[in-house]
Amino acid sequence: MNVYTPILVLGVLAAGFAIMSVGIAPFTGPKRYNRAKLDRYESGIQPSPLPDGGGKVSIRYFIIAMLFIVFDIEIIFLYPFAVAFDSLGWFALVEMFLFMATVFIAYAYVWRRGGLEWD
Repeated sequence: MNVYTPILVLGVLAAGFAIMSVGIAPFTGPKRYNRAKLDRYESGIQPSPLPDGGGKVSIRYFIIAMLFIVFDIEIIFLYPFAVAFDSLGWFALVEMFLFMATVFIAYAYVWRRGGLEWD
């Protein structure tokens, strides 16, 4: 347990700072409300007028978010491979090429279907 004490202390400090920052923000922050601040924000796209009770958000927003997650996870899997490349051998190299081929096939499919168009 003695080895994990610094990690535990750092975790408690980080959680305390986060809770304190969120808790004190409403009391210390400026309160300047305007129309742009109260309007909905949809990824940089000009917000469309929606009814007061809410309404549908474009499905394009969610598709782009899912594509970001897929290609972000690819980077997460590539990083450990790059760090331990020397000790993994040929099997890991072949496996990584198969993984990259799968991801590039998905990328080509999305590109061909127009999923990366920002119109």
